[in-house]
Amino acid sequence: MRFLYRSSPWRALFAGESLPDPAGLSPELSPELSMLLAPLVDALESLGPTPSLAAAKAWQFELVEALMRLDLPAWRISQLISDHGHWLYRQAVATSLDDMLATGWGPPPRPYCVLVLGSMARHESLLAPDQDNAMIIGDYPDARHSEVDGYFQALGERFTDCLAAAGLPLCQGHVMARWPMWRKRLSEWDAQLAIWSAERRVKRVQQTNILLDFAAVYGDAGLADSLRDRALARLARAGGFLDEMAVLLEETPVALDRLGRLHGDDKEAPQSGALNLKRQGLIPLQNAVRLMSVLYGCRGVDTRLRLSELVCAGALDAREALTLHTAMNRLQAILLATQCRRLGAGGLADGWVVLADLDEAEQTLLRLDLKAIRRLVGRAKDLVGASSH
Repeated sequence: MRFLYRSSPWRALFAGESLPDPAGLSPELSPELSMLLAPLVDALESLGPTPSLAAAKAWQFELVEALMRLDLPAWRISQLISDHGHWLYRQAVATSLDDMLATGWGPPPRPYCVLVLGSMARHESLLAPDQDNAMIIGDYPDARHSEVDGYFQALGERFTDCLAAAGLPLCQGHVMARWPMWRKRLSEWDAQLAIWSAERRVKRVQQTNILLDFAAVYGDAGLADSLRDRALARLARAGGFLDEMAVLLEETPVALDRLGRLHGDDKEAPQSGALNLKRQGLIPLQNAVRLMSVLYGCRGVDTRLRLSELVCAGALDAREALTLHTAMNRLQAILLATQCRRLGAGGLADGWVVLADLDEAEQTLLRLDLKAIRRLVGRAKDLVGASSH
């Protein structure tokens, strides 16, 4: 399904341990083509080759502005923001490991994998995210728990503190590897999923939804692959749990009234006519696609990749998936442009969009996109209902 999801040379930009060398971006290009890359070259030169972690995090807004000047679509910029976020995580974990080695902790006592969760794991980050992370530790005997878990608790505390000091805030909901809930042996994660999926309880469904969007960012990625195998195998058999996941889709309705007009839920709205397009646009789409992916055993994490896998599984036809792909692109474009304007004016980046800031054509397309997302939510609920009978 290349028309929905394909690799790109842009994704190599932050794949290394060092930041890209601006001098090496266009050494053999003509002056005319080199000028096309000038915004990115200028941004990298302003950052410098060895910035502090805080400087690299603060630079993210400048990066986004440069990528916009290169006419990259918002969804690709979102991927690159996420890739840059992964790079920040790798730097923070590596620095923390060096500090622990220097202070007598020694090397890690067991294989482990640091995970990012949520939008950064899906490569769908916008500006100003907080931390969402977890850790998988290779299994070990209970008798070694104090020794082994003590080491990884210290590592979790150090790298999350390092990221917080750099400008990536600690998660207010405590979804971080510094806490035992989100730092477990592989067998313990399997047991935790068994507990969470055994009953129809809202909190357990919410916790599982958080965990299901994970990506390995440092350490043994094989542990992440094993966890994904176990999670999909276990949840595919949890009919009642999937029913509750479907019910929870109603908790975040799209920003439309019954007549299909744009209308937010007004929760904490900063002003009249404001919609939280993240909460009532992107999140319903991501939640519905995640649920369908669990139902069909799809291994992808990115929403776009999951849409492709759902087409291959026969859960969606290609036209539906492409419509949803386009809707997501436009929602991300609106949100990213709004966040950039607010940050540029000294404000905060959040999920709110003021309808008056959108012209008539943009509002019409937004209605169509939200209607497509609402249809998908209904489809997901119907599929779960059909599978339980």
